[in-house]
Amino acid sequence: MPEGHTIHRLARDHRPVLVGQQVSMASPQGRFATGAELLTGRRVERIEAYGKHLFYGFEGEQLLHVHLGLYGKFARGEGPPPEPKGALRLRMVAGDTWLDLRGPTACEVMAPHERDAVFARLGPDPLRKDADPEKAWARLSRTRRTIGELLMDQSVLAGIGNVYRAEVLYRAGLSPFREGRDVPRRLWDEMWPDLRSLLQAGVRAGRIVTTEREDRVRRTGTAKREDAHYVYRRQGLPCRRCGTEVLTQVMAGRNLFWCPVCQPAVPV
Repeated sequence: MPEGHTIHRLARDHRPVLVGQQVSMASPQGRFATGAELLTGRRVERIEAYGKHLFYGFEGEQLLHVHLGLYGKFARGEGPPPEPKGALRLRMVAGDTWLDLRGPTACEVMAPHERDAVFARLGPDPLRKDADPEKAWARLSRTRRTIGELLMDQSVLAGIGNVYRAEVLYRAGLSPFREGRDVPRRLWDEMWPDLRSLLQAGVRAGRIVTTEREDRVRRTGTAKREDAHYVYRRQGLPCRRCGTEVLTQVMAGRNLFWCPVCQPAVPV
């Protein structure tokens, strides 16, 4: 599933194309036909990302809400759009640019109060300027749920997925099995800006790179794919820092990866 950096990157890339433009909307698949008919011809006034949610604000206080989920993706092109093929949920055309959306979990028209309700049930998004880390701390510091579970809970932190969960915990030297209430405030105060920095880098690069140069095989230039992460999908391989075998198990419905030495279950 795309993580928060992908959603914010889409919002960034779509703004210069759509904002201020009257957009033609169609749903060749038919599943969004009513919504497309309602929005077509309206001017896009703003595009906003929050966690894994995209909101396109149209004149008349109408909103298009998109959640890509596991399978959703956008395609983009210039000039005349191609003949629609397959399950094309939504096509947006603005000027010479077309955007096709396939396979989203959500593609729906919302009113502002419905968007506000989505915001209310989400935790802070580290990529937003209005994010309040105290809100996340208040939720995770009072529970016996593990920090590995909590980081995947969108009501605690919005936009964090499996890759960032594994990597930020490794960088913090924090066991994913530590209960939220046992996470030291000092570590949380270090994790928040680190997570924010990693996500911002992901928006810029369009990929997740969490390793420091000194921990890579190739220490110059752009990180290769095999050098991009510390523990994510590196089960059975030696930890980049201590050489211990990276472990994996399922937590919160996704494969978790960690180093038992660099992330000790019992604080040292």
